[in-house]
Amino acid sequence: MSDATDLTVEFTGGLEMLFSDQRKHKISVPRVDGTGQPPNVGFLIQWLCENLMKDPRREMFVLDDSVRPGILVLINDADWELEGEADYEIQPNDNIVFVSTLHGG
Repeated sequence: MSDATDLTVEFTGGLEMLFSDQRKHKISVPRVDGTGQPPNVGFLIQWLCENLMKDPRREMFVLDDSVRPGILVLINDADWELEGEADYEIQPNDNIVFVSTLHGG
C-alpha cells in the first residue's frame, strides 16, 4: 500500500497564476496528515501553499487557514459545502477544483 494519495487539483478564474500559471496539477499527498489522520481538504489547502504555490501572495488564496471568500471549491464536480467543506476526507483520484470568482471565474 502506497504512503501517498494521488489526486488532481485545478485552479481557474485567475488562481492558476499563483501556481506557476498551470491550471491542472496531478499531485500526491501523504496518506496521513501531521496528526496521523487521513488528509482532508483543510490539510490539502495548507499542503498546496507549502508545496505547490510558487507565488508569495499566499493571501490571494487563503485567509485564516481556509480558502478566502470568493473562491469556490468543487470536489468531484460538487460544491464542497455539500461534502463537508474542509473536513472532507480526500479519496484516491479525487478531482478538486478551486475557482476564483474575484476574476470573473
